[in-house]
Amino acid sequence: MAMFLRFLGILPHDDNKVDSATGLTERQKKLVQNTWAVVRKDEVGSGIAVMTAFFKKYPHYQQHFNAFKDIPLNELPANKRFQAHCASIISALNSVIDSLHDSGLMEANLVVLAERHKKRGQTKLEFENLKEVMLDVLRQALGRQYTPEVAEAWRKTLDSAFTKIYQVLAS
Repeated sequence: MAMFLRFLGILPHDDNKVDSATGLTERQKKLVQNTWAVVRKDEVGSGIAVMTAFFKKYPHYQQHFNAFKDIPLNELPANKRFQAHCASIISALNSVIDSLHDSGLMEANLVVLAERHKKRGQTKLEFENLKEVMLDVLRQALGRQYTPEVAEAWRKTLDSAFTKIYQVLAS
């Protein structure tokens, strides 16, 4: 009943309560979801920003993608298969961010994602490198909105999500 009353705005949320499944406070979840709204407005463009930054920093990873491994980096943004892949990355992240308040659903989304990448031979190191690039792209995309509080919320969110991915990759 209390959850229903909070949903209606009758009872206040405890923004400092820590979710044991994610390690995030309610406030941090809101910060992540609110700032993610900026990114998700342009799924293709945001995905392109992440993947081109990833390939610039780690050019050898482009060879893992048969559909566009031989395309010069500066031509990738115009490539429709690359755009489709980039949009699918942001779509997968949408599912994770949207399910921050349902840790079971979030975990299920991450397991599916990790299993798919495990079949392709992706490693923990590749995900670690991607996480680093994602945080940098978020910082650039959000500009002044990327406050120290937002940065910490995003770091904790990605640490939580990637920990589940690493568990699946190791199994």
